[in-house]
Amino acid sequence: MAHSTDGPVTGLSLDTIGGLRGDIGVPTYRRGALKAGIVHFGVGNFHRAHQAAYLDRLFNTGRDLDWAILGAGVTDYDARMRGMLARQDYFSTLVEQGADRSTARVTGAMIDYLDPADRAAIVAKLADPAIRIVSLTITEGGYYIDAATGQFDVNHPAIQADGESPDNPKTVFGIIAAGLKARREAGVPPFTVMSCDNIPHNGTVARSAVVGVARLSDPAFADWIAAETAFPNGMVDRITPATGPREIDHLIQDFGISDLSPVFCEDFTQWVLEDNFPQGRPALETVGVQFVPDVSPYETMKIRILNGGHAVIAYPAGLMGIEFAHDAMGNDLIRGFLDKVERDEIIPVVPPVPDTDLNAYFDLIKQRFANPKIGDTIRRLCLDGSNRQPKFIIPSIADRLKTGADVSGLALESALWCRYCFGETDAGVRIAPNDPNWDRLTGVAQAARQDPAAWLAMEDIYGGLGADRRLADAFAGWLSALWADGTEAVLKRYLAGAAGS
Repeated sequence: MAHSTDGPVTGLSLDTIGGLRGDIGVPTYRRGALKAGIVHFGVGNFHRAHQAAYLDRLFNTGRDLDWAILGAGVTDYDARMRGMLARQDYFSTLVEQGADRSTARVTGAMIDYLDPADRAAIVAKLADPAIRIVSLTITEGGYYIDAATGQFDVNHPAIQADGESPDNPKTVFGIIAAGLKARREAGVPPFTVMSCDNIPHNGTVARSAVVGVARLSDPAFADWIAAETAFPNGMVDRITPATGPREIDHLIQDFGISDLSPVFCEDFTQWVLEDNFPQGRPALETVGVQFVPDVSPYETMKIRILNGGHAVIAYPAGLMGIEFAHDAMGNDLIRGFLDKVERDEIIPVVPPVPDTDLNAYFDLIKQRFANPKIGDTIRRLCLDGSNRQPKFIIPSIADRLKTGADVSGLALESALWCRYCFGETDAGVRIAPNDPNWDRLTGVAQAARQDPAAWLAMEDIYGGLGADRRLADAFAGWLSALWADGTEAVLKRYLAGAAGS
């Protein structure tokens, strides 16, 4: 168990790491023994709770020390993170939280962080033969996907700009393409591109982006990337909330560590990867990573049951003024809504997964959602629905409509999202903008109050599903009921087996 401290508070650095309390895990490898083998774009909380944590555990066994991480990025966030981590010699504190026990360990798998403002230096590092993997956690919305087609949006202004100036790229994918071009010209084999983002077929999506931006300026080079560069798919899973003052204070009080950006996460973690790394890879299978020929069944299971489940609890909780995920799970109506939608509508259209009981998997997810230590906020789960719904919820709707199956619960989930995007809780409290497309969504949600079809008419989100009368009628009924009676009454009606008004 963690315990409060009234003693000294220690900051993180190479000089202080040996003076931390004995119950805090620290690297057993020497930082000076590490050599970079990976450049990683997007050094956020999830990366440090997942990929960096696995590598740290591997390095602690004394092997594969030539696979250390160099951080990279292209945004203002990356510049801020680089500044914070540089001040503590790139160490991060990881607090893994079970329902009744929290443990802290300091990870040191990152040895430097490339300057986001110096794109030429990043490209030069990508050309270094020592770099054999380039990995990504740039969020679901970072891949320039056209939701209406599901394809890479080659017409996005940022992508067009990189196509016009391939030697001065600004996007992650333009930079990766420039790095691959430099390697090709130098006779160096291409690195493997490994997406660690929570999107279906993440490797395939990353391939489309890198090849797509390269094709704008050099079609023959784009063909070479497609033929010669590996983009393995992977499924990643670990609930990792955002860090705020609450987490920073907890780390000081419970462990006596001052960390500018600690990472708090659940004690569960999973990583399933296709074993396609032509230039080699670290022996991650020795620290719990599962390598498989085809990751598709695992990622479909996770995205629809876990991420879809987050969406199911998020919007009713947001409308009811509930702040944390574990409190939402403590609400009988929300927990019942999750259970019924999952078992009746989502799980039945998830394809079989090797050696996995889907209902047992869902039972574990419910335990994880209910973990009070995580402090995962409902606002985080509601974030970016315009990018997340097409990946987490709408595929389940589509599959059910194809077979003529009922979509009442999933239609209610969509209606709750629409009602949330109106920008006001049931109690009349303003909901602050919570989506890159918030202004647009709010406008459509206002129109949908009188004309529910306006919401489903967003083809970049729903494709052609909005024209299906089964979905349209169920959605319209539930949305009208939410406006007439409020979230709590509507959830009671759904759980009683009734339809919307």
